[in-house]
Amino acid sequence: MNSSWLLYDFFRAFSLRWVVEDEEMLLVFNRSLKTDSTWPETAVQEPESKLNITVVFTSVDATITALKEAGTLAESLGARITLVVPQIVPYPLPLTSPPVLLDFQENRFREIAALSPVDITVQLFLCRDGLETLRKVLKPHSLVVVGGRKRFWPTLAKRLARRLRSAGHEVIFTEEN
Repeated sequence: MNSSWLLYDFFRAFSLRWVVEDEEMLLVFNRSLKTDSTWPETAVQEPESKLNITVVFTSVDATITALKEAGTLAESLGARITLVVPQIVPYPLPLTSPPVLLDFQENRFREIAALSPVDITVQLFLCRDGLETLRKVLKPHSLVVVGGRKRFWPTLAKRLARRLRSAGHEVIFTEEN
């Protein structure tokens, strides 16, 4: 056996799902942010019959573009918008202490909500695996809007959109200018 194979096996990523099965994902922020930049209030449960458009946070500029697209859809369909933010917490840190402070995240999403044409509900999840969290959070056949950069090669956002499509969701990919 070549020594480079030993190095490869040592640094290969592996799943610790069996170790942190109970603490794989944690919802820490579920607020309705108003477009007039007021302080967030606790999200009010609306009837489930109303259509929900889910926007997945990828980057600030791409998410703003996706929120504008979702806003036009929401106005024409009479739907509500939910911004789902899976924040990855590395394994050396406990799941309850993310690398980015929650107050900073709240201020960032308040600014993003001010740019949105409609009111949005933000759900911030602290997790180990973003795609697995989205699979658990999204209802079957959800309408999902993902924003990303326009590139010739597949970007992370395009791969995320493709994986969500293969999971059975209706995905709209919006390209940021």
